[in-house]
Amino acid sequence: MNEPLTAAFGNLFAGIVHDADKERLDTLVSRDGLLIERIVSTGQASPPGFWYDDAREEWVVLLSGAATLAFEDTALPPRRLLPGDYVHLPAHCRHRVSWTDPTAPSVWLAVYIGAGANENDDAKA
Repeated sequence: MNEPLTAAFGNLFAGIVHDADKERLDTLVSRDGLLIERIVSTGQASPPGFWYDDAREEWVVLLSGAATLAFEDTALPPRRLLPGDYVHLPAHCRHRVSWTDPTAPSVWLAVYIGAGANENDDAKA
């Protein structure tokens, strides 16, 4: 097992650039079958026609800001997320970020679970 030998500390709200032109992803923990990332969005959204299609399960909580998730399965309506809202996405649940608040950073904590969790398996349609 690949366990750390020392504790790691940080702050999920440190180092945020409020007017960044690109989304920021920071790996917080990476182990076999597990990846935890901080994602900071400052008005970014998925490009038209783009769908995340990940082989891993994903659990995401929005810590600050606001965002809207859309799903390829039209039986699932778009979901507006506010601080404290979370979503658990099974593997291959095709979704996209259709909007994030351009006036305040949207800080996400994403947990990827499953084989290859420490690899980026996202794919486009």
